[in-house]
Amino acid sequence: MAYSCSACMALSGMNSPDAGLFASDDDIDEAQQLIYLPLRRTAFLLPLLKTRSIYNPQSVKPEVTIANMGISYSTAKWMAPTSFLIDFAAQQYGMLATPNMKTIHDRNLSFFSPQPFFIAGFFFPQQLFQLAWLYRLWKLDPKKPGERGELDQMVDFVPYYTVGNLCIATWMIFWNSERLDISNIFVVINSLSQLFYITAKLPPMNTNSTSSILTHVVSKTFAGIGVLDLLHNGSVAFAKDQPATTMVKALTGVGFGLASAASDWIFGGCLVYDLVALAVGQSAIDGSWAKMLGAFAVGSAAIVGAKNLARPPYNGSNSGYSKTATDEIQDRV
Repeated sequence: MAYSCSACMALSGMNSPDAGLFASDDDIDEAQQLIYLPLRRTAFLLPLLKTRSIYNPQSVKPEVTIANMGISYSTAKWMAPTSFLIDFAAQQYGMLATPNMKTIHDRNLSFFSPQPFFIAGFFFPQQLFQLAWLYRLWKLDPKKPGERGELDQMVDFVPYYTVGNLCIATWMIFWNSERLDISNIFVVINSLSQLFYITAKLPPMNTNSTSSILTHVVSKTFAGIGVLDLLHNGSVAFAKDQPATTMVKALTGVGFGLASAASDWIFGGCLVYDLVALAVGQSAIDGSWAKMLGAFAVGSAAIVGAKNLARPPYNGSNSGYSKTATDEIQDRV
C-alpha cells in the first residue's frame, strides 16, 4: 500500500495546533490508516501475548551454584572424590616406598614427635567418615528443596576439603624426600585452612541431618589432626634433636587449654588425642616432657568435658540454614 507525501506530512502534524493549515481531511484520514491498519492486522496475537510470556523465568534452569564460594554442585561432585583418591594414592606411596614415612620419622625426632602409629590409627576411621560424606555428596539432589540446604553446607566445605587432600598428598612427596622444610609449607596451608573453616565458615551442627553431622566430623577431624601435623613437622624441620624449652612447655599448656575451652566434643576429642600421641611418642625421648604432655591430655579432657556438659554445643533443628532465592522458586514450582 502506497502512501502520499501529504499523508506523511499530516502524520507529523496531526498533533500540532496548526495541522489544519498544512493537511486536508483526506490526508489526515490516510495518515490514520497508516497508524491503525498494522495494529488491526496483528490484533489476533494479543490473546497469545496475554496468556504466554515470551520469556518464562521458570523455564530457565540455572546451574546449581553455592553463592559463598562459587562452586557448583556438578564441580563439587567430581572435585571432592578426585582429591580423596589422590591423597589415598599418596598415602600408599608413603607407606610402600623406600624409605617410607616411618623411616623418615625415626630419622628426624624433636620435642613434638608423636608416636607414628597414632597417626595411622587416626586416619583409618577418619577415611571411613570421609567415604560416608562423599556418598552423601553424590546421593543428595540439589533440585529438591528439602535436600538443597544440606548440600549448601557440604559443597561449601568442598574447596577446603580438596585443599586439605592435595596438601597432604604433596606433603607426602617432600616428606619421603626428607625435604622437611618444604613439606612444612603444605602442612601450614592445610592446617590453617581447616582451622579457618571450622572457626569462621562452618554453621552449627543440625543433629537431625546426617549430612551436617558428617560435615562436622570430617572437617573437625581434619583440623584436629592438622594441629598435630603442624607441631610435628614444624619441630622436626626447624628444631631437630632439640628438647622442649620452658617457653615451649608453657605455650603448649596454655594453647591446648584455651583451644579445649573453645571446642566441642569432636574437635576437643582430637586435641586430647594429639596430646596422648605426643606423650607416648616423647616417652622414648624425654620422659619428663612426656609426663607433662600426659598431664596436659588429662587437663584438656577435663576442660572439654566440663565445657560441653555445661553447655551442649549442638542445637538440633536450629542449623543456621537460610532459604535462598533459588529454593523459594523451586518451592513454588
